[in-house]
Amino acid sequence: MNVVITQRHNSPAVTPQALAWDGNYLWMSSRDLGTLYKIDTSRWKIVQEIDPPGTVWTGVSLGNGNMCFTIGKGLNDDRYVYRYKPEDGFSRMFACPEFTGSYLSFDGQNLYMSQWYKKRVLKFDDNGNVTREIDVGAEICGHTFTNGWLYVLRGQEQPSEDWRIARLNPKGETPAVEDIGVVPFACRSLTFDGEYFWSNYRANNEIISFVLPN
Repeated sequence: MNVVITQRHNSPAVTPQALAWDGNYLWMSSRDLGTLYKIDTSRWKIVQEIDPPGTVWTGVSLGNGNMCFTIGKGLNDDRYVYRYKPEDGFSRMFACPEFTGSYLSFDGQNLYMSQWYKKRVLKFDDNGNVTREIDVGAEICGHTFTNGWLYVLRGQEQPSEDWRIARLNPKGETPAVEDIGVVPFACRSLTFDGEYFWSNYRANNEIISFVLPN
């Protein structure tokens, strides 16, 4: 069954890429403009525009206004994880393994990052060392934690965009990945605001919220 779409919004900037919910605002990046935005979803209005030190591919809230972002740098788009604090700005934390990595999630203690074509999610310690690898069995275009579960957008980009939202319990030794809904658009990024999941339909310059099938 398809997920149930609850809202469709025109993106305030072209090619919406990263999405993250900080408890009050939705953060979004534009892949092509290279800019980061905070959006008041109640008014669907940009309340802050931030200039990051590279292309922001994904972000996640760590709480208390602190964020982490995967940022691409240079001609090869080498990927690094940066921390952002409102009072200090951006600071580089560590390089992604093989300089590749995209989407981030946070379980309240540890940072997780997916590698799209390797079909896996990596868990990091505070020093950026990989402490665990979770095989998701398909390409990954977003993930987020909710109530201890890791929700993952998985599927394939080619030859035609085909995506599902799946769920797994990361505490298991070998987590079973369960598909729970079809996402009927070419989704990019995943976050949860306590009520709705949010994802980008980047090719259509839309930001969409949805709930799981009944």
